[in-house]
Amino acid sequence: MNIGVLKETLAGERRVALVPSACLHLTDKGHSVHIEEGAGIAAGFDDAAYRDAGAAVMSRSEVLQRATLVLRVAVPSPVEIAELRSGQSLVSYVYPKRHRDVLDALAARGVTTYALDAMPRITRAQSMDVLSSQNNLAGYKAVIVGANALGRVFPLMMTAAGTVTPAKVLIYGAGVAGLQAIATAKRLGARVEVSDIRPETKEQVESLGAKFIMVEGLDRVNVQGGYVADIDSDVLARQTAAVEKSLSEADLVITTALVVGGTAPRLITAAQVAKMKRGSVIVDMATEAGGNCELSKPDATVEHNGVTIIGCNNLASSVPTHASELYAKNVTTFLAAVATSDGISTDTSDEIVAATMVTYGSEVRA
Repeated sequence: MNIGVLKETLAGERRVALVPSACLHLTDKGHSVHIEEGAGIAAGFDDAAYRDAGAAVMSRSEVLQRATLVLRVAVPSPVEIAELRSGQSLVSYVYPKRHRDVLDALAARGVTTYALDAMPRITRAQSMDVLSSQNNLAGYKAVIVGANALGRVFPLMMTAAGTVTPAKVLIYGAGVAGLQAIATAKRLGARVEVSDIRPETKEQVESLGAKFIMVEGLDRVNVQGGYVADIDSDVLARQTAAVEKSLSEADLVITTALVVGGTAPRLITAAQVAKMKRGSVIVDMATEAGGNCELSKPDATVEHNGVTIIGCNNLASSVPTHASELYAKNVTTFLAAVATSDGISTDTSDEIVAATMVTYGSEVRA
């Protein structure tokens, strides 16, 4: 295949779809890799490293002209979609249920699109799961961001001047990001409580040393592919009541919750924020999908009654070297599974292809 990698243009996006080691893996298998000049600089990979890996470094227009398959990280913008041509294939984040306009535009251009964020939750696809690899890093970084904004330290400290009690951390959501946030906060010495409406997460939370906040009625929650598909309003009300005391006492709150389709449920109201301690911090990791806190704003910091609310759209991009290495590994594993002599498979009898191929030519499939 003729593979093209473009420099990301989204503000704040520092990742790159392929790192040099991944390029070497692909070129060793006979693929041609074309990299836009400077595509990896923000992630710590210069053009010389790509040349040493067998890739051809060239202008953006040359990459687009030569590539039959284009690899990206961020959801493509209208301008970036307009650069593509009919018959090309695209592998990228898409979030199809959030971005119908992107799907329509890609189909109108005749581009066959594979959404890596739509990877099925099956054993064979675990090593291709970009959501897991990137959310793992994001969960770690959310704790670091919160700790930096907090006016106190995390661990118990015994000093001659007195004892410093450990910080209290409350985490909403025990998915990949939430579990990594638990582990990171515990390593820093915090007391951690966790709220999740998927009952199967209780054991995972407790195995990391955190307290799971029980909510009645969790047996009525419908879970699909690891995400909550629908939930009884009564269960949401019970969850709100169950976490009320923990929320009011927390020093740091991290929210990670998404439902099927990648949208964010509203978990923390303005009235609840008003009851929180002055000096406490909320890190909302779901602002790109609408936010878990009523007062949070995408990639912005808001203060309300002495509570700092930090909206974080793209925490994985703040550690671009490791994020790019993991993303590139996901991509190369995906290509190894679906590549054919003519390009990428469009055979929907393959569960991975069926789940990720969201446009086929001029057809929207998601």
